[in-house]
Amino acid sequence: MTTPAVQAPRGPVTRKDVARYAGVSTAVVSYVVNGGPKKVAPATEAKVQDAIRVLDYRPNAAARALKLGSSETLGLIVPDNSNPFFSLLAHAVEDAAAERGYALLLTNSDGNLAKERRNVRNLAARQVDGVLLASVLFQPDLEDLVKADIPWVLLNHDSEGPGINSIGVDLAAGAQIAVEHLLGHGHTNIGLAMGTNVGKNVDGRELGWLKALKEAGLPEGPIARSDFTRSGGYEAGKRLLASANRPTAIFASSDMQAVGILRALHEAGVAVPGDIALTSFDGSAEAEYTWPALTTVDQPVREMAEAAVEGILGARRKAAPQQRMFPTTLHVRQSCGCP
Repeated sequence: MTTPAVQAPRGPVTRKDVARYAGVSTAVVSYVVNGGPKKVAPATEAKVQDAIRVLDYRPNAAARALKLGSSETLGLIVPDNSNPFFSLLAHAVEDAAAERGYALLLTNSDGNLAKERRNVRNLAARQVDGVLLASVLFQPDLEDLVKADIPWVLLNHDSEGPGINSIGVDLAAGAQIAVEHLLGHGHTNIGLAMGTNVGKNVDGRELGWLKALKEAGLPEGPIARSDFTRSGGYEAGKRLLASANRPTAIFASSDMQAVGILRALHEAGVAVPGDIALTSFDGSAEAEYTWPALTTVDQPVREMAEAAVEGILGARRKAAPQQRMFPTTLHVRQSCGCP
């Protein structure tokens, strides 16, 4: 038996058009499109799906959002998704959101405070269901989200405080492990290539570097501050090489900085790790493909992304805020001097 011919709608296809074509009520179409709340007989569902296909029906996302009180969309703000670490993190967040039925809007702040605040305002205006923010500040301005009653989670964040939902790793502990590994190779003059942050707080990676040296009874090595980028690392590497107190090992606060440092060292004819050893922080895929391959502090990105999305959904259920701190691991390769 063939489906009777039905005149194609002249304007946008509506739920009523689908119901008329399939010979069912609009409520049944709604149950099929939304997967409930009521069950639909398989034969009836097949008729509805056929009508959707033939008429090329596209559900109205705005209308659905109004009805459900949810846009089924999360917003993510990162400093720079061209950085392999943040690219990996964004991908993991997107996967975790999709598994729970949410789409993801990704924005970049470019490490700029004004742009970060503009992105927060724009996401709030779009009435997303939650915002995940990898901020350039230790205490970002979240007033727009609070006013709009939009839950938020701070990503890549290691500070604690009342009312804060945050996901991160213990930066200081991870950095200390990396520096202690260099100490284990016999280095006593370990420099630091430290990324620049907005605000007055000292980055945990710098604190971990200081603690490892202090506990070993050693003075601070030279510090070069620069952007968390390849070019920033390149400039930091050149400054450390030119230092009157030239180090025999360097801890870089990001893998991207370490990539730039490697270029500076190679250009200067400095052997790595023979003349200067190097470790870094992040655990990005790029660390495995440098020469020599980087010894780096790995962050559990997948677990962090899952916890961040769950934190948003928990906040929507009015669950108590949580600060989740994940352990890091040192991925040993060749740049530190290990075979």
